Amino acid sequence: MSFKDGDFVKIEYTAVRTADQHVVYTTDEKKAKENGVYYENNKYGPQLIVVGKSNIIKGLADEIKNMSVGEQKKVEIEAGKAFGERDSQLVRVMPISAFRARDMEPYVGMQLDLDGTVATVKSVNSGRVLVDANHPLAGEKLMYDVKVVSKIESDNDKVKELAESFALKPKSAKVEGKNVVLEIGSDVDKNSEYFVNKSSFVNSLLRDMDHIEKVEIKEDYVREKKSEKKE
Repeated sequence: MSFKDGDFVKIEYTAVRTADQHVVYTTDEKKAKENGVYYENNKYGPQLIVVGKSNIIKGLADEIKNMSVGEQKKVEIEAGKAFGERDSQLVRVMPISAFRARDMEPYVGMQLDLDGTVATVKSVNSGRVLVDANHPLAGEKLMYDVKVVSKIESDNDKVKELAESFALKPKSAKVEGKNVVLEIGSDVDKNSEYFVNKSSFVNSLLRDMDHIEKVEIKEDYVREKKSEKKE
């Protein structure tokens, strides 16, 4: 079996920087903790991708197209098909006063929005700050240990899995012709992060499922009961 653009598949993988064999990311929670790359807000376990459309590096997407469900392999990916080559024009020196004017005190490792791009502070010295807008893994050759866990077949399951990937935890997901109806229960916290995730989900759904024209999201809200005051 091979996959084509638009197929929904779930994968597990671990990415290692070949230069020093350092694990840079993994979908395995235990391995993430063991290698010092664990992030509490990350969702671990099989990751949903849409072949040819998802936010996944080209080199890995190309390899997955030729794999089958249950297959696991290691593949080395050159920088050009990973996170790109380093661009010296994305490295600049800024006066420290530019930071302090915005009530910011720069430090090595600090990330900031630089003309719409995330940049990282590399050094702070003598009133000058070196910032780099290259991806942290730009210029790096990577080794991926990847396994294709499953292929999502039905449209209902595709919508539900996509919603789950944005932490929406739907009660149900139904595709009726060109329309989608998603139900989200009162147990899901409707905070600011939820609304950002909901917007991202809708954008991804309309991008990844070409035949869908309308998305309806039904949300349950329940008033919180005030705890009885103890006398």
